[in-house]
Amino acid sequence: MQKSIWKKHKVIILGIVCLLLFSQEASYVSADTNSDAYHYSYWGDTVPAPAAYEATAIITGKELNTVPFKEPSDMHVTENQHVFILDSGNGRVIEMDHTFKLVRTIDSFEREGKEEYFNNPQGLYVTNKGHLLIADSDNHRVVHLDEEGQLVKIVAEPKSDLLKTDFIFKPLRIVMDKGERIYIMAEGVFDGFMEFSADGTFSSFIGANRVQVDPVEYLWKRFATREQRSQMVMFTPTEFTNLDMDEEGFIYATSGDRGKDSIKKLNAQGTDILRREGYQPPQGDLVYTNEAGPSRLIDIDVGDSDMYSVLDSNMGRIFTYNGDGYLLHIFGGIGNRRGQFNTPVALERSGDRMLVLDKSLGEITVFQTTEYGRTLHEAVRSYYNGDEDQSSVMFAKAAEMNANLEYAYAGIGKALLRQKEYEDSAQYFKRSMERQGYSKAFLLFRKELMREHFSWMMSGLFLAAAAFVTVIIVRRQKRRTANADVK
Repeated sequence: MQKSIWKKHKVIILGIVCLLLFSQEASYVSADTNSDAYHYSYWGDTVPAPAAYEATAIITGKELNTVPFKEPSDMHVTENQHVFILDSGNGRVIEMDHTFKLVRTIDSFEREGKEEYFNNPQGLYVTNKGHLLIADSDNHRVVHLDEEGQLVKIVAEPKSDLLKTDFIFKPLRIVMDKGERIYIMAEGVFDGFMEFSADGTFSSFIGANRVQVDPVEYLWKRFATREQRSQMVMFTPTEFTNLDMDEEGFIYATSGDRGKDSIKKLNAQGTDILRREGYQPPQGDLVYTNEAGPSRLIDIDVGDSDMYSVLDSNMGRIFTYNGDGYLLHIFGGIGNRRGQFNTPVALERSGDRMLVLDKSLGEITVFQTTEYGRTLHEAVRSYYNGDEDQSSVMFAKAAEMNANLEYAYAGIGKALLRQKEYEDSAQYFKRSMERQGYSKAFLLFRKELMREHFSWMMSGLFLAAAAFVTVIIVRRQKRRTANADVK
């Protein structure tokens, strides 16, 4: 009898396990489909979402009546929406206007009366003044040109006690702040970004990643002999993969780290101050198959209102977050359709457009925001600028377009919280599963409720206390009278 019961229970348990495995596999597959747009819920599940961007054009060298792009590696968009492409294979920089018309080509510069050329440049940055900084990688230098393409200075092999004697300077990515300090991501450097002063002198490292330790390997090293440890791989920090700078001079960076530290926002001291208040830390895909692997973030672009986008080279997707770390939307992918890529290497905003550079295909895919994307962005901008009424309206409109966008309800809740509509704010926070916001709104609503009804509540308490004392006095008086009658 007990054996038959155990067999029945065993069948039920096996069935439950199979269902769990199937549902887990199904959730993995849902994030790995050909769908260009999806979202993640509060619980970390993939859910359908409308497209925030749609591909509208593809730009190659043919459209510019010039030599086709050959393994382009980087690009930059200026405030006047001029697009600069670093055509690495051809050793040149191409400038286009906002309509993607060719403006000029820079493939050389004059230095001490001699013409010099670029050798496999990998990084490009253009300042607000129109100055160009080019990471001339295989020439082991950074070339600084003015707006006319004339040489300003060369940043070559740095000299410092902080560097190893056999250090080879190979810059890959570069930015410059308003004080003309230069920050360089160099090959083989694990100590962070290299900081150079305005005159090109190396000063220090900034923002080094933490060492990622495998617990199993660490435990094995504890018990290994000295000879065995010498043959093991050392624990070293992960290299950065790219960087960008916002208007306030903060550096946004991506690295090969998996998880919550794959995106950072560094202040002048190199401290990570990125806000991670969303449902999950900004890190790209949360769910993936073993074959696809986790996201590898290789570029980051900082827009207005603290919004930023990151590019996943592994699956070709672009993830956009707001300043608090909430995921706004996802689009893109690896494939042959328009709006998909082969080897994406860089992304840049140009107004309401998003540009993605494909290294293998030698082309730029131009994406334009859809109505849903414009609505969501306007909601974030309105809230960032303190326009609570407009942000509440736009968030509500975005929620109508995408019922799975839980962040929209949190946005409405935040807007109502600023307007001191605490009761309604708490309800929207509850709907969005935003615990911190709900707790704050509920606490303020409770205080407001107490403040509004304090007078009659205290009057009621006073009357109740007076009635209670009166009853006690009357009862005591009756007892005394009864005792006196008995005597």
